[in-house]
Amino acid sequence: MQEKEITINTGEGQMNTFIVHPDEDGPHPVIIFLMDAPGKRGEIHQMARRIAACGYWVMLPNLYYRRVEEFVSDGTEKNREIMFEHKNSLSNEMVVEDCRQLLEEALKCESASKGPVGCLGYCMSGPFAFSAAAGINQRIRATASIHGVELVTDSEHSPHLNSHKIKGEIYFGCAETDEWVPNEMIESLEKHLSKTNINYRIEWYHGTQHGFVFPERIGKYHRASAERHWHRILSCLLYTSPSPRDLSTSRMPS
Repeated sequence: MQEKEITINTGEGQMNTFIVHPDEDGPHPVIIFLMDAPGKRGEIHQMARRIAACGYWVMLPNLYYRRVEEFVSDGTEKNREIMFEHKNSLSNEMVVEDCRQLLEEALKCESASKGPVGCLGYCMSGPFAFSAAAGINQRIRATASIHGVELVTDSEHSPHLNSHKIKGEIYFGCAETDEWVPNEMIESLEKHLSKTNINYRIEWYHGTQHGFVFPERIGKYHRASAERHWHRILSCLLYTSPSPRDLSTSRMPS
């Protein structure tokens, strides 16, 4: 495996980005890994390595780069206030533009494929990945939103409004009990997506809470469900291969 930290000048700041990919047999499909609110930290670096070990060229950017070079949540109340300030400074449009900048950077690297791309978003980045799938549909063909927030809102910028533009596959993994994602929102998402022709799947993870995929999320991590989530997203990412699968649409279980 090869890994490095790079800095990308976006015009709005210096986006520090972790890159990890296999050290041979390239070029490899590019995967954009969008962090959750607690920041670009060791735990998700390790998750990026796990994806890269399966044959992918993974880019993990610091989405808070416009405000701070590094931020990692330490769980204190003051730190949480800062975290939410950083989170609330972002918009779907801003992160979609960041994804475009990431893909432009990847084009410079021989070990990165110029073909279909995958995009993953956790928690706050669920709507970012959802938006990127529609906004960069000429490249992004495999998308996963895991316990993503704000997937359907009253805003004119809600990501669900452009969902009909998505090509390839999109997967939504939802915690059964989620204080940040009401069940009604997922039901609204299902109702909306069922009227489109896109290839999607919504799946509930029973017995889980928000953050169940993160091993360091004490009291929330659910190992069996986390491993199932890995199977689902890696299956979805096969859509970035040179000969993507022809997957039929799957509906949310009743």
